[in-house]
Amino acid sequence: MIQGRLPRGSPGDKRLPFSQGSTLGVTEMRLLALGNRAALDLWRRLLAEPRKPKLSRLISPSHFMTHKKTYFSKVKESTSFVANIFKGKVVVNNMFPFPSVLSEEQTSFLKMVYEPCNRFFEEVNDPTWNDSNEEVPSKTLTGLKELRMYGLQVPKKLGGTGLTNTQYARMVEILGWHDLAVGVVLGAHQSSGFKGILLFGDEHQKKKYLPDLASGKSLAAFCLTEPMSGSDAASIQTTAEVSQCGKFYILNGQKMWISNGGVADVFTVFAKTQVKDVATGEVHGKISAFIVEKAFEGVTSGLPEKKMGIRASNTTSVSFKDVKVPVENLLGGFGNGFKVAMNVLNNGRFGTVSALVGTIRRVIKKAVNHAAKRKQFGNKICEYGIIQEKLAHMAMYHYVAESMAYLISGNMDMKVQDFHLEAAISKIFASEAAWEVTDECIQILGGVGYMKQAGVERIMRDLRIFRIIEGTNDILRIFVALAGLQHAGAQLQELQHTLEDPLNNTAVLFTELGLRAKRIIGIPTGISLDGVVNGHLLDTASLVTKCVDLLSEAVEHLLLKFGTEVIHQQFHLKRVADTAMDIYSMGVVLSRATYSLNHNLPSAIHEKLLCESWCYKASERVRWNLKAVKASSWNRYYQNMKTISNEVVRNGGVVYSRPMGF
Repeated sequence: MIQGRLPRGSPGDKRLPFSQGSTLGVTEMRLLALGNRAALDLWRRLLAEPRKPKLSRLISPSHFMTHKKTYFSKVKESTSFVANIFKGKVVVNNMFPFPSVLSEEQTSFLKMVYEPCNRFFEEVNDPTWNDSNEEVPSKTLTGLKELRMYGLQVPKKLGGTGLTNTQYARMVEILGWHDLAVGVVLGAHQSSGFKGILLFGDEHQKKKYLPDLASGKSLAAFCLTEPMSGSDAASIQTTAEVSQCGKFYILNGQKMWISNGGVADVFTVFAKTQVKDVATGEVHGKISAFIVEKAFEGVTSGLPEKKMGIRASNTTSVSFKDVKVPVENLLGGFGNGFKVAMNVLNNGRFGTVSALVGTIRRVIKKAVNHAAKRKQFGNKICEYGIIQEKLAHMAMYHYVAESMAYLISGNMDMKVQDFHLEAAISKIFASEAAWEVTDECIQILGGVGYMKQAGVERIMRDLRIFRIIEGTNDILRIFVALAGLQHAGAQLQELQHTLEDPLNNTAVLFTELGLRAKRIIGIPTGISLDGVVNGHLLDTASLVTKCVDLLSEAVEHLLLKFGTEVIHQQFHLKRVADTAMDIYSMGVVLSRATYSLNHNLPSAIHEKLLCESWCYKASERVRWNLKAVKASSWNRYYQNMKTISNEVVRNGGVVYSRPMGF
């Protein structure tokens, strides 16, 4: 029973008598008169839906959303393409047209900066030497300073290069193409290390630290992860207490796996600070961010970690023992550390995607060069269908990842605020696409690809970390799914409230229930990209809108079935996230291909083929994943997975004995 509804037969009940002594509400009568039986069934289903568990709130993973309970009623309307597809809406404001944000002057400046940097990496830096010796040599570090690579996005007035996000994205492609380890050194420095100062620092903090950081005189690091705190940032144990004199925060704790940890001069450190609730008197821990200098007494770094990949980058633990941090080094305000951390990660992800785009492009070039020269059975191997399919898939992965990188950077340059879901999806996609493409490259190269001399095995080792850093892909998937469900839940709750007063909301109800009924029985709801995409892509665009309808209906099914307990349904959440990723990727390539076709670019027809092929495969994955979300037959599979896992854990390994019995 929905709260606020009058029971049947009460004096205020507006229901009308119906045949055989039953009653039917006014809205039900109208739906029946319209012959909309599906909408009528859905109406009754929503009315009968129990209020327990309530659709009032979801709790999101604390590393990516607030660790407090978030109420649906507080969720604002979003301009995010991804957030809206969970509600069955296609909002194209931030998607179409594909951004073209650089002026001629900005493009000319970018070329002027780009060329010497690219030449430097080809002629001076040696990634194989760096990997073998597990360090970046001084000649490379000095050269990077001369190229002003340490402060690419720092304003010129503070000693930086002053690049826009799109210009920055193009520059870091160089790092991905040539040397991911050097890319991590520079990324840990400016994409996260001092990004908090750039985003949240006051004028004093910016003037004090950014000039030296931008010139490379000082190096920065981002200190969030701890031995007992990874994705769950709210569980950090490092503390900062105000000194008796009130001039310092006393910092104690340890951070681990910190990129640049052993060579950085400036750290952005996150610590738990105590906050007293004025109303209750209770003391709670809130995270605050601090600018900490290595020169402060009590700051020490551990030995460099031995790693699988990105060996040339420095990774260490960093310890803080009774470190006196001046109160003026509090970053972003007291208790706002979580906000600082999430904004830094969110703003830095597009740079990671761009670097990986450079890597994918390089790997494809290696695979194509080999396939075009290698002959087997009398033909070049690029003429065989099994190799052609690999190369085509590799090209599609690159096209999607590159489109994502520049769509987000363009949106950021246009001051779009709501892009956190798109950034998370792009990071997941690019890191997994790069791994898949590199794996296929090795397969195409055969034995050559497995040897160190080809350089692909180093790239593969370097790539593996990107599915872990800046939020593991598993946690990011849960974040995407729960954030999307949160938006959809807010809309569903509004509909439930509307149902409490149907006579004054008839138009809204007809619209909403009609859309939901159509989704349930598989009829298109009428959402369309006509007039948005190029006319040659309309059939492909229809795949996107059909998938949006399917996702919306599946999301509503999960919310009505599980309520807030949906946060524990990770088998379902993963598939919902993968669906959202596929739909977003379809939208991105439609946008870019439309731009190319509309502007008659030389590659337009090729891009059309990439777009059509990608969307076809993605739409098939969507149908498969959503079938796994809704079909009851999959529940046995999920239960089996849970049972098998639990038994393996209890046994400390596989449960069954060897075939020979010992």
